[in-house]
Order: sequence, then structure tokens, then C-alpha cells
Amino acid sequence: MKTSDFMYDLPERLIAQTPLERRDGSRLLALDKTTGEMEHRHFYDLPEYLRPGDCMVLNDSRVIPARLIGARPTGGAAEVLLLRDMGDGRWECLVRPGKKLRDGAEIIFGDGELTGRVEEVLPDGNRVVRFSYEGIFLEVLERLGRVPLPPYIKEQLDDPERYQTVYSVHPGSAAAPTAGLHFTPELLDRIRAMGVDVRFVTLHVGLGTFRPVKAENVEDHEMHSEYCTVPVETAQAVNRAKAAGGRVVSVGTTSCRTLESFTGEDGLLRPESGWTDIFIYPGYKFKCVDALVTNFHLPGSTLVMLVSALAGRENILNAYAEAVRREYRFFSFGDAMFIH
Repeated sequence: MKTSDFMYDLPERLIAQTPLERRDGSRLLALDKTTGEMEHRHFYDLPEYLRPGDCMVLNDSRVIPARLIGARPTGGAAEVLLLRDMGDGRWECLVRPGKKLRDGAEIIFGDGELTGRVEEVLPDGNRVVRFSYEGIFLEVLERLGRVPLPPYIKEQLDDPERYQTVYSVHPGSAAAPTAGLHFTPELLDRIRAMGVDVRFVTLHVGLGTFRPVKAENVEDHEMHSEYCTVPVETAQAVNRAKAAGGRVVSVGTTSCRTLESFTGEDGLLRPESGWTDIFIYPGYKFKCVDALVTNFHLPGSTLVMLVSALAGRENILNAYAEAVRREYRFFSFGDAMFIH
């Protein structure tokens, strides 16, 4: 299977640069994964596609202000993007300028409230940086850091909360689980009121989400790892819904990867925490997820491959072509799909 099989043409003008004023006012392309039939609605119509007895699972991770602008002791500028907490004040990071930030290099942030020292250069060019600070690291980040936006978004975000879901709780992501950006508290209340069990998992999104697939053959791509958690209550709710004939509706590819990672061959979801590098592409047999709320993804990305595994590559590429024709908004701040 070739990576080129998952490419599509996207005019740059369709890449959404800012969120809509109303979160649930985005458009919704509903795709029947069996027939390929499409309907064009709005996100606030999502409850019409849900059923009493369904279990809807969302990712409650929160984006941290992971972008830090600092300076080297010589006065030169330096930038660090936090990717993965390695414990004991050590983080895997992207850094700029790479040539200046080798082993032992120091970086100063703010007025010295936070400092970092490069301890290791990893094979992929990322750095392990050990940070020194007083107090609580996340509180220091809130003062000194910025929320990182994906590289295809060129506009400044006036309200950083618009790059957070309304239900985000657990800090740790370098990027938002963007399918959830469409939900409002009122819409979630409507969904609960109709008899859908709304539950949460946590997956801390890494920037590997945006890493292009460079391998010619899909099978040769090495997937990034992300840390995720399935609470006991969520596992029980999912297993209860499945046993009663309800559907498991995943909100976002991150929730989907979490659910599929911790579901056994017996179809039962286990309450666990751990790292996952699951790579879902056509040929994969889903053990847990029946339906998916998702955004439109980058051409040739692992996320296009995931939705193609669920709905079929031809159905997905047809849906994307129709979305382009109808000028849907694409990527993080764009419109949504419901694959059912």
C-alpha cells in the first residue's frame, strides 16, 4: 500500500486560519461508511445521528503552553517546543537554532525564572532538555510559554482557549484533539439528555500528529508514541454499551487510537494507562470503535489512513473531494465529519 494512495488536492485557501465564532456552527459532513452516501449538515445537528444507548468517548487532554522563547547566554535567540515529559525535569523538545543548541547548551527564559540545559541530542534531531525552576513547572509555563499552533496556521489566535476543548482537564498535549473543538457545554447536555453515555479518555497529543509520512510504503512508516489513559468508569461504560447493542462513538482520532489500543481481541476495553504507537490503516479490524467524529486531515497523513481504515479509502477520498468542491474548511479550525 502506497502513501501516495492517500493524497488529495487541497486549495490552500480552504485551510481554516481562525475558529468560527460559534463552536458548533461548523459544517458537518455525515458519511455512511457502508454505502459511501453523504449528507451535509451543521455540527449542532450531530445529535440527530446519535442513538440512546450509544457511548460517546472524548479526549479530555489539555494543551500546555509548550512553546518557549528564550535566549542563549551569548544573547542569541532560542526557541524550545516541549514534546514529551520524561520525568525529573527532563523533556524531549524541538529546538531552534539546532546548530547552536548542542550538548551542554544553556537557554534562559524570562528573567531567569526558568533555565534549560541540553543533555542529549536524539537520533531524530530532537533534544533532551533538563529544566531548572522554582515552584510548579506548569505554573511557570503558564507565565512564560505560549500555546503552539500547527504550522499551517499563520494567523495569531486572539483567545488561546479556542484551541482548547470546553472539557479539557488534564494538561499535557502539544496540540489540541481538534475534533472536540466543535462541542459546547449545551451540545453535550443535549447529547446526554437523549440517552447517550458521554465518557472520557486522556491521550496527550504529540507533534508526531503533524509529522508527514515519508515512507513510500505505508507499512514502513514508524509511528510516534503518545501516553494515554482509560479510566475504569469509561471502560465499564463502553463495555456496557457494546453488550447492550449500542455503538461506541469516538470523538477524534486520538480517542479512537486510545480505545483501540486497550481493547482486547475479546472486544472488551481494559482500564489502563500506558504508551501507544498503534498505527491504524486500511486492513485494520476495529475492535471497539463503531463511529467517529473527526476533522479533515492533511493529505497523505496517518490520520487520513485511519479514517480510510474505518470507512474505506474510496469513500474517504470521495468525501474529501466533495468537501473541497463545496468549500468546507479544513484542518484544526475547520469543519467536521461524522463517519457512521
